[in-house]
Amino acid sequence: MKTQLRTNTCGELTKDDIGKSVTLSGWLQSRRDHGGIIFVDLRDRYGLTQVVFDPKHNKDVHKIAEGVRREFVLQVTGRVRARGKGLENPKLKTGQIEIISDDLNILNKSEVPPLEIEDRVESGEDVRLKYRYLDLRRPIMQERLMLRHNVKMATHEFFNKNSFIELETPLLVRATPEGARDYVVPSRVSPGKFYALPQSPQLYKQISMVAGFDRYYQIAHCLRDEDLRADRQPEHTQIDLEMSFVEREDILTHVEDLFRFVFKKVLNVNLEEFQRLSYKESMDKYGNDKPDLRFGMELINVTDLVKKCDFQVFQKSEMVKCINPGKIFTRKEIDELTEFTGELGAKGLAWMRVTEQGLEGTPVKFFSESLQKELIEKTGAKKDSMLFFIADTEKNTNEIMGKLRNELGKRLELYKPTDFKFCWILDFPLFEWSEDNQGWSPAHHIFSSPKKECLEFLEKDPGKVEADLFDVVLNGVELGSGSIRINQPEIQERVMKVIGLSKEEANMKFGFLLNAFRYGAPPHGGMGLGLDRFVALMCGLTDIREVIAYPKNKNAECPMDGSPSDISDEQLKDLHVKVDVVKKK
Repeated sequence: MKTQLRTNTCGELTKDDIGKSVTLSGWLQSRRDHGGIIFVDLRDRYGLTQVVFDPKHNKDVHKIAEGVRREFVLQVTGRVRARGKGLENPKLKTGQIEIISDDLNILNKSEVPPLEIEDRVESGEDVRLKYRYLDLRRPIMQERLMLRHNVKMATHEFFNKNSFIELETPLLVRATPEGARDYVVPSRVSPGKFYALPQSPQLYKQISMVAGFDRYYQIAHCLRDEDLRADRQPEHTQIDLEMSFVEREDILTHVEDLFRFVFKKVLNVNLEEFQRLSYKESMDKYGNDKPDLRFGMELINVTDLVKKCDFQVFQKSEMVKCINPGKIFTRKEIDELTEFTGELGAKGLAWMRVTEQGLEGTPVKFFSESLQKELIEKTGAKKDSMLFFIADTEKNTNEIMGKLRNELGKRLELYKPTDFKFCWILDFPLFEWSEDNQGWSPAHHIFSSPKKECLEFLEKDPGKVEADLFDVVLNGVELGSGSIRINQPEIQERVMKVIGLSKEEANMKFGFLLNAFRYGAPPHGGMGLGLDRFVALMCGLTDIREVIAYPKNKNAECPMDGSPSDISDEQLKDLHVKVDVVKKK
């Protein structure tokens, strides 16, 4: 990578370059003074090269080197030579050579950095985000963002090979209800009116299908004003696709092919077959709709069986499920798991130990001998193992047991972070009942198509309606959701009626899409895939901030640039906006 300031990068010289005169530029990683000879590790994003300043070789250059410090920006010219015998570093590509310096130019100085620019030293989150430009100099962060770059390049390559066209949808759009709060932008030229920043390109990509672009994709920025967590940021990046004249299987096949292509191209990993589960099957076996399939330990529904015992807690609960981790736990470990489930809202964690004599534990006395045998048979429990039980409502039991299963998988080290197990969750319910509103609401979005065989239940029993909805899940993390869309106006009206949305309201919120559908909308469907989550899992991580260059903290703030920030009265006046904020006590 030759320029006027360097002939090579700090990560490319090897023993094949011995004897060459080279110029390197980069940051001073570390400096060591060994009996008057100064050794410096020079770093750029390509790697490290050791540079030697020897007063016997060049006294003037050595004198300058005495004054350099960490993170100074240096330009070094010298000759490549072999390191001394036994001094090679096999962990570095450049570990067999060093540069004996003939010239040294200090391109810029640096104050003492507020954090260590090293992978082995991890600073606190606030410091890392405030000085993100320093945190990003760390090799591990540069590796992660390079992997992200490679994923995006492979994604473009895949779609381009498969006749997709990249269309850019607008960032200033009409506010439409999509599940989270919108970020809004006041209009200067239309006083009192606002744009919304897109939560997703959903409506525009469907309009693109009406426009005749039968294979659309975009690596899109999406913005949602919602509470944050490790896998959620105010702005995230989505691999978005939509296809016309397709059925569910066409979309699933293309998405599987995309992931196979990217994993092979970026990590040289061949993915196993994508397992397929119905929503009902996933909830039953794993307690959630995003199961981690790197390990087994399925949940066992014992509701009907334990109703026969005299244990009141089990008798009065809507659902009782148990899990069989296949080992004995200490009293301390049981207490820890009880506390863990208690924090999730469990009223208690019942347990039984399997011994040669049978079952032991508090609930056992309420079970007859025949019922104990029936329970052992149903759970497949062996000697020197334990059963854990949660009894509650169906919703709470599944939620708590699903998280307990994941916790046990982690504690027992049943998988490696670099294992990759994909699955599809299919046949979601189209509607979910809202206790707050005492009515039906869409489980995904109102443009998802009900399955043909479920159309008869739309008005008379909406809870029975399954949709052509599908989620792709990797290692217990939902990577994306998709569906076959409704393209027939009469079905769309029926779905809107179920959720209590009148024609007038629908036209007010989605009129521009519904109008487009009047002019021959083809059968179509698509997905949005979370790029940040995808890349994080490829790195063996779950916190997406580690693969985003400039993320926000848990308060949706950027400590580096101070956003969100106040704006001037003049700007507010131009935007016709008055600020009236109730100050916190």
